Amino acid sequence: MEFSHVSVLLEESVAALVTKANGIYVDCTLGGSGHARKIISQLNTSGWFVGIDQDPAAIQAARERLSPALCRVDIIKDNFSNLKHILDDLHITNVDGVLWDLGVSSHQLDVAERGFSYMQDAPLDMRMNPQAEISACDVVNTYDEQRLARIISSYGEERWAKRIAKFIAEARTEKSIDTTGRLVEIIKSAIPAAARREGPHPAKRTFQAIRIEVNRELEILRDAFRAAVERLNPGGRLCIITFHSLEDRIAKQTLSELAKGCECPPRFPVCVCHKKPKIKIIGKPVCPSPQELEINPRARSAKLRIAEKV
Repeated sequence: MEFSHVSVLLEESVAALVTKANGIYVDCTLGGSGHARKIISQLNTSGWFVGIDQDPAAIQAARERLSPALCRVDIIKDNFSNLKHILDDLHITNVDGVLWDLGVSSHQLDVAERGFSYMQDAPLDMRMNPQAEISACDVVNTYDEQRLARIISSYGEERWAKRIAKFIAEARTEKSIDTTGRLVEIIKSAIPAAARREGPHPAKRTFQAIRIEVNRELEILRDAFRAAVERLNPGGRLCIITFHSLEDRIAKQTLSELAKGCECPPRFPVCVCHKKPKIKIIGKPVCPSPQELEINPRARSAKLRIAEKV
């Protein structure tokens, strides 16, 4: 299947990100290259675009789709947690903008064999990097019951986490849980019927939690945001698109910390910490318009946070 993905908050994010046609811009989550194509369309022959993704399907698609670019383009298969080393290898000291679109791509959800979707029966995988060591199958079949419950509760914010973990632990003693379909049935059996009739699909939160664990999605964010700010030129922009409360909370807290100046107690007559703000936050979080939601309902939980290096 062709790597397809409808980019969320496309116009708003690129308009905020690209402030100079000859700048250097980094897309840390290439995906289907929607944001990337829009960014390079704003750059001239002196501009430089760096795209990063750990999914080989995204890398292959980007090489084809970005080939007409007038600016320099470097496409890197890696995890954005290695941003500092990626820029060092390219001999880039500072950049003018860094973008994250933290959502799972439509391609990953829609291609059954990737094992991300609770709507299609497929091998239980969920790796954004297919070469990664740990898959969803490993998490579900090897983590002890307490660890599973903790992950489902913390990363999925699932009220039935302990019960779901208990049912998983019991089911795998009979037979390894190797498919998304079997995992969905176990989750459904663990959640009381009355609770299943309310809210989203009963497996949604558990699948989110396992996917986050497999891909280390949350644990790398804070350091990655800070690393990007360190490499921004003054006036350079940071744009972060989040899709659920956990990653958005990390984005919000990290940007707030970086935007904060003096931390001395109020009773001090003068500042002795000498801490200066590294960024300023630009406006309030931007949400998709009603028109975008009509075209792409998957965008409904998206938020765009924008910051500028001072």
